[in-house]
Amino acid sequence: MGTLEEVMEKLLTPYLSAIHPCPSEILDEYVNSWTEVSYPRKSIITQAGQVQRHIYFVIEGIQRSYFLHEAKEHVIAFTYPPSFTGIPESFWSQTPSRYYLETITPSRMLRMSFEQHQDFMERYRPLETLFRKGTEYVFSGFVHRYVDLMAFDIESRFKQFMERSPHLLHQIPHKDIASYLRIAPTNFSKLLGSVSI
Repeated sequence: MGTLEEVMEKLLTPYLSAIHPCPSEILDEYVNSWTEVSYPRKSIITQAGQVQRHIYFVIEGIQRSYFLHEAKEHVIAFTYPPSFTGIPESFWSQTPSRYYLETITPSRMLRMSFEQHQDFMERYRPLETLFRKGTEYVFSGFVHRYVDLMAFDIESRFKQFMERSPHLLHQIPHKDIASYLRIAPTNFSKLLGSVSI
């Protein structure tokens, strides 16, 4: 993706408009208030115990959120362009995160502070509606994932992942995908060799 102006025009604005239409003057003001940041591979953006102070929009790269339990990593989600990333509950409530947000690959993002974001939500009802709808979509995704983990066997979970996100198989360490799917790494390797996609 090219210059910041091109990113705004070709990535962020269409992404937001697809969630909920906003008057162009409001959307332009909002979009132009984001700033660009870049992180090397394996950078911790948010630590467990730290409050997430910014909301992020991914331009390039892949990230993961995970939590630690008894020194073992449990992957919660992967994010990649075009999408928001972060620890949602920490950002929205401004309370310490229980999880980590880390880059898997070098990542280029836009970000906006919580205070600035809240100011936009308070001033512009269409933006508030946009983010309410976006939050509903994220919540629906979490429920869908919860059902998958509770109801389906490992082969079904593997097949669903491969149907939804096959491009990630060659970009993300297999141990992270196995953790995300709650499959032992050895079983994940077996599935890779035996399940036809």
